[in-house]
Order: sequence, then C-alpha cells, then structure tokens
Amino acid sequence: MKVVIVGGVAGGATAAARIRRLNEQAEIVVFERSGYISYANCGLPYYIGGVIEDPEDLTLQTPESFFSRFRIHMKVHHEVTAIHPDSKTVSVKNLETGEIFEESYDKLLLSPGAKPVWPNLPGMNSDKLFTLRTVEDTFRIKEFVDQQRPKSAVMVGGGFIGLEVAENLRELGMEVTIVQRPKQLMNPFDADMASFIHSEVRKHGVKLALGYSVEGFAEKNNGVEVLLKDQPSIHADMVVLAIGVTPESSLAKEAGLALGMKGSILVNNRMETSVPDIYAVGDAVRVKHYVTGEDTLIALAGPANKQGRIAADNICGGDSRYLGSQGSSVIKVFDMTAATTGINETNARRSGLDVDTVILSPMSHAGYYPGGKLMTMKVVFEKETYRLLGAQIVGYDGVDKRIDVLATAIHAGIKATDLKDLDLAYAPPYSSAKDPVNMAGFMIDNISNGLKQWHLSDAANLPRDGSVTLLDTRTVGEYSRGHIDGFRNIPVDELRERIDEIEPGKRVYVICQSGMRSYIATRILEGYGFEAYNFAGGFRFYDAVMNDRALIEAAFACGMDK
Repeated sequence: MKVVIVGGVAGGATAAARIRRLNEQAEIVVFERSGYISYANCGLPYYIGGVIEDPEDLTLQTPESFFSRFRIHMKVHHEVTAIHPDSKTVSVKNLETGEIFEESYDKLLLSPGAKPVWPNLPGMNSDKLFTLRTVEDTFRIKEFVDQQRPKSAVMVGGGFIGLEVAENLRELGMEVTIVQRPKQLMNPFDADMASFIHSEVRKHGVKLALGYSVEGFAEKNNGVEVLLKDQPSIHADMVVLAIGVTPESSLAKEAGLALGMKGSILVNNRMETSVPDIYAVGDAVRVKHYVTGEDTLIALAGPANKQGRIAADNICGGDSRYLGSQGSSVIKVFDMTAATTGINETNARRSGLDVDTVILSPMSHAGYYPGGKLMTMKVVFEKETYRLLGAQIVGYDGVDKRIDVLATAIHAGIKATDLKDLDLAYAPPYSSAKDPVNMAGFMIDNISNGLKQWHLSDAANLPRDGSVTLLDTRTVGEYSRGHIDGFRNIPVDELRERIDEIEPGKRVYVICQSGMRSYIATRILEGYGFEAYNFAGGFRFYDAVMNDRALIEAAFACGMDK
C-alpha cells in the first residue's frame, strides 16, 4: 500500500507516524510546501518574544529524523498542485528546482491546514504588515523586530494568536494596540468573562480598540497608519493581522471533493471525503461540534492530532470514529490563564438551547494555605435536563486542571448536578476539600432543588419603585466602597435580627461580594417565608463587567481605550 499525505504538522505528521506503526510495509510519502514538516505551531509567538530562544526548539521532527525512525519520505518545499482521483495520482512541484512530476497513491490524506484571512483592503502590500501561521512567518516577524527595532505595533484581531503576539511584543517593550471589530477579545468566551481578560491586558499596558473596523493601511513616517471606520487612524511601526483563518481547500475543490461551510472539506466520522480513498484532517475539514451536533470549524492542534490518528487507523483497515470537536482551549494572558470548553452561553442561546449558568469565584487552593488566588468560573448547563454544555474559567493558578475536569465531564455526559459527586484530589497547596468544580456542582444542585437566581442581564430592569426589595448583604465598609444603585445594606450576620426591616410579600433580590454570603442570606430569607433570588457572580463580578463596558464605550468618545 502506498499512502501520499499532503501537508505535515499536527494532522499529516501524526497520521504518517501512526500508519507506519500499524503497517511496517506501507510506502509513505509526505509533501509539505513549507520547509518544516513538524513544528510547534502554538509556540511561534513565544519565539518572537524571546521566551523560546533557540529556533530549533520549534522543530519537533525533521525530514531526516522522520526517515531515520519511521522510514517515511518527508519531502519539504514540495507543493501538490493537483489531485487526479481517476488515475489516483497527484501533481507535485519541487519549489526548489521547479521540477513538476506525478506521484501515484493507493490512499491519499489531505492535511493542508488553514490560511490566514488576508482582507482585500487598501495598503495590504506594505512590507510592515505581517501574519503568523508558519515558521517562515515567525522568522520574518522576528527578523523585522530584531533589525528594525519597532517601538509600536498594532494587532488586528483579538483571538488566540492576536493575544499571544500582543503579549510577546509588549514584553519586548513595544507600545501595543489591539484592534478588534467585536467589542470583546477571545470570542470563545462570553463578553462578561472576557472582561477579566480585558482587565489583565490593560494592566500590562496594552491598549484596546474594541468595536473598531479597519478600512485599510497607509505607509507614513516610516510606519503604517491603520485606517479605522469613523475613528482617527492609529500609527504604528508594524502591524500583525490575526483576524482568523479559512480552510485551505483549493486542491480539494479543484478535484471535485464535496465542500461545506466556508469552503471546508466535507468528511464523515471516519475522516473520509466524498471521493473514495481520499481522507482529510485538520483545520481544513468541517466537523461536528461535540456538544451541539452542529457543523463547525475548529482550528486547534488537539483535534487535528486525533483526526490524523483516526484517518491512519482507517487507512490501515481499522474502524476508528471521530466523535466531534469540543473546543477545549487554554491561553496564557500575561500573568493570567483563561480557558474554555464546550459552548458558551451566547452560542448556546444562539443554538436555541434553554440554558442557565452559575458563576463563582473560588480560591485556587485552600484559603488558609498561603498563595491562593481567586479564579472566576462560569458553567453553562441546559435547564430541565441539567446537561452540561460548557465552562469558562479565568484566573492565575489551577485554571487548567479545572477546565480539563469540566471538559472530561462534558465528554462523559455527566450532568451538571453530578459535578458535586466527583472525587477530586485534595491537599491544601493544590485545592480545597470542596474543589471549585464540586462547588459549581453544589450550586447547580441547589438550583435543581428550587434555589432562585438573578443575573447581570436582569440588573438594569430590576424595579426601583419599592415593589421588590434590593438587598446587599456585604459589610458596611464593602458597601460604602461601591454598590448597585437602589440596593440597601444589611450585612448577612445581622439579617436575622433585622428581618423586620424587610417588607413581607415582596420578592428579595440579594447580592454580596462573591455570591456566598448572599446565598446564605437567601436561605435565611426563605426560612422566614420570603421569595429570595441570589445574584450569580457577586458584586466583584458585576463591578468588573460594568467597569469594562464603561471603558469600551468611553473609547468611542475619546478615540482610544485608556
């Protein structure tokens, strides 16, 4: 059996190695148009920032090492220019010599990846504009930074790559501005949770221009003017575009393979395309979202690796199935860690799901052990069924392990109420006896048993006419430092003695700093016959989100985020 693979990195290189492990006699040829067959794609921004110092550390495997271990022919600087399904051949161009030749196959695997979006805007030909997708892109940016010593940069796009590059350029001492059309960074997060990311980015001196649309670029004063719609332009010494990627599917299209959303290659759960003996994996393929079952594109290394393994199994006569992509991801944002899995509240509602959320602010480990840090967790679940749909966490320690527990729970089909029953490891330096994941489960279990909540989205519409009672149960000092208009202060520890101050027959909407004291207050109130609602998130959460929204809106008035 002869297998030809188009493209390396996560999907193609993984498949090649797996095929060899399953079939020692197979002839395997990989064509990669770049000069690198297997590299640490996710590490590229950190080479630009000098965190990774040796460029060779980015290279996971070389053609020589691959052949030495697996006897696989890795042909770099070779571009497959056409697929001929009828004759089971591909046309290949040697980019170093210009030679064009035909290569036959019994099985063909496409792993072409995705390409950065390169918008059709004025000024796109400037040599001070960059994208980051390949090792060559990285070297080009690094060379410009080392030689030109730019003092300022604009990142167009605030997703994973945009944020990581912005951080690394800022760590080099540059003045960095992120321009983003949506009014938030990191769209996998809900806007409320993104507020904490915005705060961390601002704290480290990165300016945010959120809700701004880029209309073009113009070279001026040895730099680039980033032209914005209805706003003053921003001048920078360099610009990095990170506004998304699109599937690299031109080969598949020309060969007559069926395509899906945004030109992605259609595959079944065996990673087979619409043409016999042709498989496809990675960022170029359409997949099913594991939670919603909807068609989606998820350009992450984890899914690409799994898909490469599954395709290899099936090429070798097995029957492996890809169950779908869940979108689990984590990112370092300066000192903060932000992580997500499943779907967020926004997308859940967009999909027509009837959902609820809990928001909590637990410590990363036992409060009495030194060094604990707050994290903010948002867990999304379906009403009635309590199906666990997704989670988002931002914090400083312990974020990654909690998101992995929640990702596992979603994959296993564990109900949100059952998070309380998970037996998780505990020692004071690492966790609490009631782990944050357990705490989320306790909260959801309380809701399933009748506890009522109110949310940030309800705050502006709460009556201030006296028809309901608005109650802040923090200390007098906390209340005096900031509170929501219309809320009166009765500290929770005084509530029983002052219960006569609350008018019977009226609903009571309760808030505290994190949600714990207000929860206790709602239980007290229920014990006295009141209908009480606990705020999801606490005043800390409310204040962070509202301050962020005010900064974003103020940016339109003054022309730039401060």
